[in-house]
Amino acid sequence: MAKEIKIPQISEGVDTAIISEILVAEGDTIEEDQAVVSVETDKATAEVPSIAAGTVKEIKVSEGDEVKVGAVVVILEADEEEDEQEEENTSSDDEKETEEADQAPSDEEKEDEDEKEETDDNDDDEEENKKEDKESSEDSEEKKQKDSSSTSTKKSSDKVYASPGVRRLARELEVNLQELEGSGESGRITEKDVKNHKNSDGQKTNSSLEKLPDFSKWGAIETKKLNNIKKATAKNMTASWQSIPHVFQFGEADISGIEAYIEKHQEKVEKAGGKLTLTSILTKIVATALHQFPKFNASIDMEKEEMILKKYININIAVATEKGLLVPVIKNADQKSIKDLSVEIAEIAEKARSGKLSNEEMEGGNFSISNLGGIGGTNFTPIVYHPQVAILGISKASTKPVYINGKFEPRSILPLSLSYDHRLIDGSVGAAFINWIEKALEDPYEALLN
Repeated sequence: MAKEIKIPQISEGVDTAIISEILVAEGDTIEEDQAVVSVETDKATAEVPSIAAGTVKEIKVSEGDEVKVGAVVVILEADEEEDEQEEENTSSDDEKETEEADQAPSDEEKEDEDEKEETDDNDDDEEENKKEDKESSEDSEEKKQKDSSSTSTKKSSDKVYASPGVRRLARELEVNLQELEGSGESGRITEKDVKNHKNSDGQKTNSSLEKLPDFSKWGAIETKKLNNIKKATAKNMTASWQSIPHVFQFGEADISGIEAYIEKHQEKVEKAGGKLTLTSILTKIVATALHQFPKFNASIDMEKEEMILKKYININIAVATEKGLLVPVIKNADQKSIKDLSVEIAEIAEKARSGKLSNEEMEGGNFSISNLGGIGGTNFTPIVYHPQVAILGISKASTKPVYINGKFEPRSILPLSLSYDHRLIDGSVGAAFINWIEKALEDPYEALLN
Protein backbone atom coordinates (compact mmCIF):
# COMPACT_ATOMS: atom_id res chain seq x y z
CA MET A 1 0.00 0.00 0.00
CA ALA A 2 1.38 3.41 -1.00
CA LYS A 3 1.90 5.98 1.75
CA GLU A 4 2.65 9.70 1.44
CA ILE A 5 5.44 11.24 3.50
CA LYS A 6 4.64 14.92 3.99
CA ILE A 7 6.35 18.01 5.38
CA PRO A 8 5.26 18.23 9.05
CA GLN A 9 4.64 21.37 11.10
CA ILE A 10 8.29 21.79 12.01
CA SER A 11 7.79 24.66 14.45
CA GLU A 12 5.17 27.20 15.37
CA GLY A 13 4.56 29.88 12.76
CA VAL A 14 6.56 28.11 10.02
CA ASP A 15 4.54 27.62 6.81
CA THR A 16 7.26 26.77 4.27
CA ALA A 17 10.65 25.10 4.09
CA ILE A 18 13.49 24.63 1.61
CA ILE A 19 14.57 21.10 0.66
CA SER A 20 18.26 21.27 1.53
CA GLU A 21 19.14 17.58 0.98
CA ILE A 22 17.42 14.40 -0.22
CA LEU A 23 18.61 11.51 1.94
CA VAL A 24 17.11 8.54 0.05
CA ALA A 25 16.80 7.36 -3.55
CA GLU A 26 13.98 5.70 -5.45
CA GLY A 27 14.11 1.95 -4.86
CA ASP A 28 15.75 2.27 -1.41
CA THR A 29 14.39 0.11 1.40
CA ILE A 30 13.99 2.23 4.51
CA GLU A 31 12.89 1.81 8.12
CA GLU A 32 10.20 3.66 10.03
CA ASP A 33 11.49 7.00 11.40
CA GLN A 34 14.45 6.97 8.99
CA ALA A 35 15.12 10.49 7.66
CA VAL A 36 14.13 10.92 3.99
CA VAL A 37 14.85 14.62 3.40
CA SER A 38 16.52 17.46 5.25
CA VAL A 39 14.77 20.84 5.23
CA GLU A 40 15.73 24.38 6.14
CA THR A 41 13.27 26.91 7.57
CA ASP A 42 13.63 30.49 8.69
CA LYS A 43 14.36 29.21 12.19
CA ALA A 44 16.35 26.00 11.88
CA THR A 45 17.19 22.87 9.94
CA ALA A 46 15.37 19.57 10.48
CA GLU A 47 15.03 16.09 9.04
CA VAL A 48 11.71 14.64 7.91
CA PRO A 49 11.31 11.01 9.05
CA SER A 50 9.48 8.20 7.28
CA ILE A 51 6.08 7.31 8.74
CA ALA A 52 6.58 3.60 8.01
CA ALA A 53 9.00 0.98 6.78
CA GLY A 54 8.98 0.16 3.07
CA THR A 55 10.43 0.93 -0.35
CA VAL A 56 10.82 4.43 -1.80
CA LYS A 57 8.52 4.44 -4.81
CA GLU A 58 8.80 8.07 -5.91
CA ILE A 59 10.56 11.27 -4.78
CA LYS A 60 8.32 14.28 -5.43
CA VAL A 61 10.79 17.10 -4.72
CA SER A 62 14.26 18.28 -5.69
CA GLU A 63 16.98 19.93 -3.63
CA GLY A 64 16.38 23.67 -3.45
CA ASP A 65 12.59 23.40 -3.80
CA GLU A 66 10.45 25.56 -1.53
CA VAL A 67 7.58 23.48 -0.15
CA LYS A 68 4.63 24.18 2.11
CA VAL A 69 3.76 22.35 5.31
CA GLY A 70 1.72 19.30 4.28
CA ALA A 71 3.37 18.92 0.87
CA VAL A 72 4.18 15.35 -0.22
CA VAL A 73 7.91 14.74 -0.56
CA VAL A 74 8.13 10.96 -0.92
CA ILE A 75 5.74 8.18 -1.99
CA LEU A 76 6.47 5.03 -0.02
CA GLU A 77 5.39 1.46 -0.80
CA ALA A 78 4.84 0.24 2.74
CA ASP A 79 5.70 -3.28 3.90
CA GLU A 80 2.83 -5.77 3.92
CA GLU A 81 3.25 -6.31 7.66
CA GLU A 82 2.79 -2.58 8.21
CA ASP A 83 -0.43 -2.62 6.18
CA GLU A 84 -1.82 -5.67 8.02
CA GLN A 85 -0.99 -4.16 11.39
CA GLU A 86 -2.61 -0.88 10.41
CA GLU A 87 -5.76 -2.68 9.23
CA GLU A 88 -5.91 -4.63 12.50
CA ASN A 89 -5.50 -1.46 14.53
CA THR A 90 -8.17 0.32 12.48
CA SER A 91 -10.57 -2.61 12.85
CA SER A 92 -9.92 -2.79 16.57
CA ASP A 93 -10.48 0.96 16.96
CA ASP A 94 -13.73 0.75 14.99
CA GLU A 95 -15.02 -2.09 17.18
CA LYS A 96 -14.08 -0.19 20.30
CA GLU A 97 -15.82 2.95 19.11
CA THR A 98 -18.95 0.93 18.25
CA GLU A 99 -18.97 -0.71 21.66
CA GLU A 100 -18.52 2.62 23.43
CA ALA A 101 -21.27 4.17 21.36
CA ASP A 102 -23.66 1.33 22.31
CA GLN A 103 -22.90 1.84 25.98
CA ALA A 104 -23.31 5.63 25.99
CA PRO A 105 -26.86 6.64 24.95
CA SER A 106 -26.58 9.79 27.05
CA ASP A 107 -23.90 11.08 24.67
CA GLU A 108 -26.31 10.70 21.77
CA GLU A 109 -28.92 12.68 23.63
CA LYS A 110 -26.35 15.38 24.26
CA GLU A 111 -25.40 15.40 20.58
CA ASP A 112 -29.10 15.75 19.65
CA GLU A 113 -29.32 18.79 21.88
CA ASP A 114 -26.22 20.30 20.29
CA GLU A 115 -27.60 19.65 16.82
CA LYS A 116 -30.90 21.25 17.81
CA GLU A 117 -29.10 24.34 19.09
CA GLU A 118 -27.05 24.56 15.89
CA THR A 119 -30.18 24.01 13.77
CA ASP A 120 -31.93 26.88 15.54
CA ASP A 121 -28.98 29.11 14.81
CA ASN A 122 -28.82 27.86 11.24
CA ASP A 123 -32.48 28.86 10.79
CA ASP A 124 -31.48 32.39 11.71
CA ASP A 125 -28.63 32.18 9.23
CA GLU A 126 -30.68 30.68 6.36
CA GLU A 127 -31.52 33.96 4.68
CA GLU A 128 -27.95 35.21 5.15
CA ASN A 129 -26.49 32.00 3.71
CA LYS A 130 -28.86 32.16 0.70
CA LYS A 131 -27.72 35.70 0.09
CA GLU A 132 -24.04 34.67 0.37
CA ASP A 133 -24.66 31.69 -1.96
CA LYS A 134 -26.24 33.98 -4.53
CA GLU A 135 -23.38 36.51 -4.28
CA SER A 136 -20.81 33.70 -4.51
CA SER A 137 -22.54 32.33 -7.61
CA GLU A 138 -22.67 35.74 -9.27
CA ASP A 139 -19.04 36.45 -8.42
CA SER A 140 -18.00 33.03 -9.73
CA GLU A 141 -19.81 33.59 -13.02
CA GLU A 142 -18.21 36.98 -13.43
CA LYS A 143 -14.75 35.53 -12.76
CA LYS A 144 -15.33 32.79 -15.33
CA GLN A 145 -16.08 35.43 -17.95
CA LYS A 146 -12.91 37.32 -17.11
CA ASP A 147 -10.63 34.37 -16.52
CA SER A 148 -11.72 30.79 -17.19
CA SER A 149 -8.90 29.46 -15.02
CA SER A 150 -10.11 31.18 -11.85
CA THR A 151 -12.08 28.31 -10.31
CA SER A 152 -10.46 27.88 -6.90
CA THR A 153 -13.30 29.23 -4.75
CA LYS A 154 -15.22 26.78 -2.63
CA LYS A 155 -18.56 25.57 -3.96
CA SER A 156 -21.57 27.07 -2.26
CA SER A 157 -23.14 23.63 -1.97
CA ASP A 158 -20.37 22.39 0.39
CA LYS A 159 -21.62 21.75 3.92
CA VAL A 160 -20.28 24.14 6.54
CA TYR A 161 -19.43 22.73 9.98
CA ALA A 162 -19.37 25.51 12.57
CA SER A 163 -20.88 26.16 15.99
CA PRO A 164 -23.54 28.84 16.52
CA GLY A 165 -20.96 31.07 18.19
CA VAL A 166 -18.60 30.82 15.22
CA ARG A 167 -21.45 31.59 12.82
CA ARG A 168 -22.35 34.71 14.81
CA LEU A 169 -18.71 35.83 14.78
CA ALA A 170 -18.56 35.28 11.01
CA ARG A 171 -21.64 37.45 10.52
CA GLU A 172 -20.19 40.21 12.71
CA LEU A 173 -16.89 40.18 10.79
CA GLU A 174 -18.65 39.78 7.43
CA VAL A 175 -16.79 36.54 6.67
CA ASN A 176 -18.32 33.98 4.30
CA LEU A 177 -17.91 30.61 6.02
CA GLN A 178 -18.05 28.80 2.69
CA GLU A 179 -14.67 30.33 1.78
CA LEU A 180 -12.94 28.82 4.82
CA GLU A 181 -11.16 25.53 5.40
CA GLY A 182 -11.79 24.42 8.99
CA SER A 183 -8.80 23.54 11.18
CA GLY A 184 -10.93 21.89 13.87
CA GLU A 185 -11.84 18.25 14.28
CA SER A 186 -13.40 16.77 11.11
CA GLY A 187 -12.87 20.06 9.28
CA ARG A 188 -14.96 22.08 11.72
CA ILE A 189 -14.46 25.85 11.41
CA THR A 190 -13.20 27.55 14.58
CA GLU A 191 -13.18 31.15 15.79
CA LYS A 192 -9.47 31.29 15.01
CA ASP A 193 -10.15 30.30 11.39
CA VAL A 194 -12.65 33.15 11.04
CA LYS A 195 -10.31 35.73 12.62
CA ASN A 196 -7.31 34.59 10.57
CA HIS A 197 -9.35 34.83 7.37
CA LYS A 198 -10.45 38.34 8.28
CA ASN A 199 -6.88 39.39 9.09
CA SER A 200 -5.56 37.93 5.85
CA ASP A 201 -8.16 39.92 3.92
CA GLY A 202 -6.89 43.06 5.62
CA GLN A 203 -3.31 42.21 4.76
CA LYS A 204 -4.25 41.67 1.11
CA THR A 205 -5.90 45.10 1.06
CA ASN A 206 -2.82 46.73 2.58
CA SER A 207 -0.48 44.92 0.19
CA SER A 208 -2.18 46.60 -2.76
CA LEU A 209 -0.89 49.93 -1.41
CA GLU A 210 2.68 48.62 -1.59
CA LYS A 211 2.73 48.00 -5.34
CA LEU A 212 6.05 49.16 -6.75
CA PRO A 213 6.66 50.99 -10.00
CA ASP A 214 8.48 49.39 -12.92
CA PHE A 215 12.06 50.38 -12.01
CA SER A 216 13.40 49.01 -15.31
CA LYS A 217 12.00 52.09 -17.01
CA TRP A 218 14.89 54.10 -15.60
CA GLY A 219 17.75 51.64 -15.94
CA ALA A 220 19.03 48.10 -15.54
CA ILE A 221 17.79 46.07 -12.56
CA GLU A 222 18.33 42.64 -11.04
CA THR A 223 15.81 40.69 -8.94
CA LYS A 224 16.61 38.00 -6.39
CA LYS A 225 14.24 35.82 -4.40
CA LEU A 226 14.20 36.29 -0.64
CA ASN A 227 15.34 33.22 1.28
CA ASN A 228 13.22 31.78 4.09
CA ILE A 229 15.07 33.68 6.80
CA LYS A 230 14.64 37.01 5.01
CA LYS A 231 10.96 36.33 4.30
CA ALA A 232 10.28 35.40 7.92
CA THR A 233 12.19 38.45 9.19
CA ALA A 234 10.20 40.74 6.91
CA LYS A 235 6.90 39.23 8.03
CA ASN A 236 7.75 39.16 11.75
CA MET A 237 9.23 42.64 11.86
CA THR A 238 6.27 44.12 10.00
CA ALA A 239 3.87 42.45 12.43
CA SER A 240 5.92 43.61 15.44
CA TRP A 241 6.16 47.19 14.18
CA GLN A 242 2.44 47.39 13.41
CA SER A 243 1.23 45.80 16.66
CA ILE A 244 3.67 47.16 19.26
CA PRO A 245 3.71 50.87 20.22
CA HIS A 246 7.45 51.35 20.56
CA VAL A 247 9.27 53.71 22.91
CA PHE A 248 13.02 54.25 22.43
CA GLN A 249 15.29 55.06 25.37
CA PHE A 250 18.98 55.92 25.02
CA GLY A 251 21.87 55.90 27.47
CA GLU A 252 25.64 55.71 27.82
CA ALA A 253 27.81 53.62 30.10
CA ASP A 254 31.48 53.91 31.04
CA ILE A 255 32.88 50.45 30.28
CA SER A 256 36.56 51.20 30.88
CA GLY A 257 36.53 48.79 33.83
CA ILE A 258 34.69 46.10 31.83
CA GLU A 259 37.27 46.30 29.03
CA ALA A 260 40.07 45.82 31.55
CA TYR A 261 38.19 42.85 33.04
CA ILE A 262 37.81 41.26 29.59
CA GLU A 263 41.52 41.65 28.83
CA LYS A 264 42.49 40.16 32.20
CA HIS A 265 40.25 37.06 32.02
CA GLN A 266 40.13 36.37 28.27
CA GLU A 267 42.73 33.60 28.33
CA LYS A 268 40.90 31.70 31.09
CA VAL A 269 37.62 31.74 29.13
CA GLU A 270 39.33 30.73 25.87
CA LYS A 271 40.76 27.64 27.59
CA ALA A 272 37.17 26.69 28.47
CA GLY A 273 36.23 26.90 24.77
CA GLY A 274 34.58 30.33 24.73
CA LYS A 275 35.35 33.97 24.14
CA LEU A 276 34.83 36.61 26.82
CA THR A 277 32.93 39.46 25.18
CA LEU A 278 30.82 42.43 26.11
CA THR A 279 27.79 40.45 24.91
CA SER A 280 28.38 37.60 27.36
CA ILE A 281 28.87 40.04 30.25
CA LEU A 282 25.77 42.00 29.24
CA THR A 283 23.77 38.78 29.06
CA LYS A 284 24.56 38.14 32.73
CA ILE A 285 23.80 41.75 33.68
CA VAL A 286 20.50 41.78 31.76
CA ALA A 287 19.50 38.44 33.30
CA THR A 288 19.98 39.99 36.75
CA ALA A 289 18.10 43.14 35.69
CA LEU A 290 15.08 41.08 34.60
CA HIS A 291 14.67 39.90 38.19
CA GLN A 292 14.70 43.54 39.31
CA PHE A 293 12.26 44.64 36.55
CA PRO A 294 9.85 41.70 35.94
CA LYS A 295 7.72 43.57 33.38
CA PHE A 296 10.65 43.41 30.96
CA ASN A 297 10.49 39.61 31.25
CA ALA A 298 6.77 39.50 30.43
CA SER A 299 4.38 39.35 27.47
CA ILE A 300 1.02 41.03 27.00
CA ASP A 301 -2.16 39.28 25.85
CA MET A 302 -4.52 41.98 24.57
CA GLU A 303 -7.26 39.50 23.73
CA LYS A 304 -7.51 38.34 27.35
CA GLU A 305 -6.28 41.69 28.72
CA GLU A 306 -3.60 39.92 30.76
CA MET A 307 0.09 40.33 31.53
CA ILE A 308 2.07 37.08 31.47
CA LEU A 309 4.97 37.24 33.94
CA LYS A 310 7.56 34.54 33.30
CA LYS A 311 9.52 33.00 36.16
CA TYR A 312 12.40 31.88 33.93
CA ILE A 313 15.08 34.03 32.25
CA ASN A 314 15.71 33.15 28.58
CA ILE A 315 17.59 35.70 26.47
CA ASN A 316 17.81 35.90 22.67
CA ILE A 317 21.18 36.86 21.20
CA ALA A 318 21.01 38.32 17.67
CA VAL A 319 23.50 36.66 15.29
CA ALA A 320 24.22 37.95 11.78
CA THR A 321 24.60 35.16 9.21
CA GLU A 322 25.06 35.08 5.44
CA LYS A 323 21.36 34.24 5.03
CA GLY A 324 20.07 36.86 7.44
CA LEU A 325 19.56 37.62 11.13
CA LEU A 326 18.91 34.77 13.56
CA VAL A 327 18.13 35.09 17.26
CA PRO A 328 18.96 31.87 19.15
CA VAL A 329 18.09 31.63 22.84
CA ILE A 330 20.27 31.28 25.92
CA LYS A 331 18.08 29.36 28.39
CA ASN A 332 18.15 30.12 32.14
CA ALA A 333 20.82 32.80 31.65
CA ASP A 334 20.49 33.98 35.26
CA GLN A 335 21.67 30.58 36.53
CA LYS A 336 24.92 30.54 34.54
CA SER A 337 28.32 32.12 35.16
CA ILE A 338 29.87 34.62 32.77
CA LYS A 339 32.36 31.93 31.70
CA ASP A 340 29.55 29.45 30.97
CA LEU A 341 27.61 32.11 29.06
CA SER A 342 30.71 32.97 27.02
CA VAL A 343 31.14 29.33 25.97
CA GLU A 344 27.45 28.83 25.17
CA ILE A 345 27.13 32.06 23.16
CA ALA A 346 30.20 31.15 21.08
CA GLU A 347 28.77 27.68 20.39
CA ILE A 348 25.27 28.83 19.51
CA ALA A 349 26.58 31.65 17.28
CA GLU A 350 28.64 29.12 15.31
CA LYS A 351 25.57 26.89 14.95
CA ALA A 352 23.59 29.85 13.64
CA ARG A 353 26.21 30.70 11.01
CA SER A 354 26.50 27.08 9.86
CA GLY A 355 22.70 26.56 9.72
CA LYS A 356 22.67 23.89 12.43
CA LEU A 357 20.34 25.46 14.98
CA SER A 358 17.55 23.23 16.26
CA ASN A 359 13.97 24.42 16.84
CA GLU A 360 14.49 24.26 20.61
CA GLU A 361 17.46 26.62 20.35
CA MET A 362 15.28 29.21 18.60
CA GLU A 363 12.22 29.18 20.86
CA GLY A 364 11.26 30.41 24.32
CA GLY A 365 13.13 33.73 24.53
CA ASN A 366 11.87 36.53 26.81
CA PHE A 367 14.23 39.44 26.03
CA SER A 368 16.66 40.18 23.19
CA ILE A 369 20.14 41.68 22.93
CA SER A 370 21.50 42.99 19.61
CA ASN A 371 25.15 44.06 19.55
CA LEU A 372 26.32 46.06 16.51
CA GLY A 373 29.45 47.32 18.24
CA GLY A 374 31.71 45.24 16.05
CA ILE A 375 30.33 46.99 12.96
CA GLY A 376 30.08 50.60 14.12
CA GLY A 377 27.54 53.38 14.55
CA THR A 378 26.60 55.60 17.45
CA ASN A 379 23.01 54.44 18.11
CA PHE A 380 20.14 52.54 16.51
CA THR A 381 16.52 51.72 17.35
CA PRO A 382 15.96 47.94 17.31
CA ILE A 383 12.43 46.59 16.81
CA VAL A 384 10.93 44.57 19.67
CA TYR A 385 10.77 40.86 18.84
CA HIS A 386 7.10 39.88 19.34
CA PRO A 387 5.79 38.44 21.72
CA GLN A 388 8.55 39.96 23.83
CA VAL A 389 8.22 43.50 25.18
CA ALA A 390 11.79 44.82 25.01
CA ILE A 391 15.15 44.62 23.27
CA LEU A 392 18.54 46.16 24.15
CA GLY A 393 20.74 47.49 21.35
CA ILE A 394 24.51 47.94 21.74
CA SER A 395 26.56 50.22 19.48
CA LYS A 396 30.31 50.82 19.16
CA ALA A 397 32.12 52.19 22.19
CA SER A 398 34.26 55.32 21.71
CA THR A 399 36.77 57.21 23.80
CA LYS A 400 35.37 60.41 25.35
CA PRO A 401 36.59 62.88 27.95
CA VAL A 402 34.80 62.40 31.28
CA TYR A 403 35.05 64.88 34.17
CA ILE A 404 36.21 62.90 37.23
CA ASN A 405 37.51 64.35 40.51
CA GLY A 406 38.07 67.80 39.11
CA LYS A 407 39.68 66.83 35.81
CA PHE A 408 38.87 65.26 32.45
CA GLU A 409 39.94 61.68 31.83
CA PRO A 410 39.68 59.58 28.64
CA ARG A 411 37.07 56.86 29.18
CA SER A 412 35.50 54.21 26.95
CA ILE A 413 31.81 55.11 26.56
CA LEU A 414 29.24 52.59 25.28
CA PRO A 415 25.98 53.79 23.62
CA LEU A 416 22.86 51.85 24.66
CA SER A 417 19.47 51.74 22.88
CA LEU A 418 16.45 50.31 24.66
CA SER A 419 13.19 49.67 22.77
CA TYR A 420 10.10 48.61 24.70
CA ASP A 421 6.35 48.06 24.43
CA HIS A 422 4.57 51.12 25.84
CA ARG A 423 1.37 49.12 26.43
CA LEU A 424 3.10 47.35 29.32
CA ILE A 425 6.11 49.48 30.25
CA ASP A 426 5.86 53.15 31.25
CA GLY A 427 8.59 55.63 30.38
CA SER A 428 9.71 55.98 33.99
CA VAL A 429 10.21 52.21 34.27
CA GLY A 430 12.05 52.16 30.94
CA ALA A 431 14.39 54.91 32.13
CA ALA A 432 14.98 53.12 35.43
CA PHE A 433 15.83 49.89 33.59
CA ILE A 434 18.45 51.42 31.30
CA ASN A 435 19.92 53.39 34.21
CA TRP A 436 20.30 50.12 36.13
CA ILE A 437 22.12 48.58 33.14
CA GLU A 438 24.44 51.59 32.92
CA LYS A 439 25.37 51.39 36.62
CA ALA A 440 25.84 47.63 36.41
CA LEU A 441 28.29 48.05 33.51
CA GLU A 442 30.21 50.70 35.42
CA ASP A 443 30.23 48.76 38.71
CA PRO A 444 29.05 45.17 38.10
CA TYR A 445 30.11 43.96 41.55
CA GLU A 446 27.70 46.31 43.30
CA ALA A 447 24.87 45.50 40.86
CA LEU A 448 25.26 41.75 41.26
CA LEU A 449 25.58 42.12 45.04
CA ASN A 450 22.27 44.00 45.24
